[in-house]
Amino acid sequence: MPDYSFEQQAIDNGYKIICGIDEAGRGPWAGPVTATAVVLDPALLSAELLGRLDDSKKLNTANRADIFEKIISKIAYGVGQASVEEIDDINILQATFLAMRRAVEALPIAIDYALVDGNKLPGLKCSAKAIVKGDGRSLSIAAASIIAKVSRDIVMGELSQQFPGYGWERNAGYGTREHQVALSTLGVTSAHRKSYAPIRKILGQGRG
Repeated sequence: MPDYSFEQQAIDNGYKIICGIDEAGRGPWAGPVTATAVVLDPALLSAELLGRLDDSKKLNTANRADIFEKIISKIAYGVGQASVEEIDDINILQATFLAMRRAVEALPIAIDYALVDGNKLPGLKCSAKAIVKGDGRSLSIAAASIIAKVSRDIVMGELSQQFPGYGWERNAGYGTREHQVALSTLGVTSAHRKSYAPIRKILGQGRG
């Protein structure tokens, strides 16, 4: 379970405002990639709520939504996105880093240290530490993972109304059977990531 030890270590080293950063949506075939930066003070959250914070992938939709509603008024957070066009232009890794930088820029307060989920850093203007599987180890990153996932799911729900039939309100743009069948019958939309191999193949760019 995540705890506050990484944040506390940074505080002990003289840093004052620490955020956790995570993303949602690197794997889907459609829609933007979303990142969130969270500054969390554990003293402002109940023990029950702190105990529920975890990697968003370990939580069901209802739990994520409930935690999201309960923490957003008790933390400082910023959400950043990189569009499908940016993903196709600079690749998903660089687009993820771009979304992370935008999330930090969207924070209502300036930070001096960041804990980033993963093994690479996005090129921030402050000191930072990459933490593999950080969403299951750091409370700040766990909170960021939940907000990123819920925020992106909302976007995909909106896109599903613009492009009905692909099931994005359920599959969030991932390459599920439902999504694959829709692609074969409805074709590729402007919300699809055309640099991704399954979409390139449908467009005839991945053959040969």
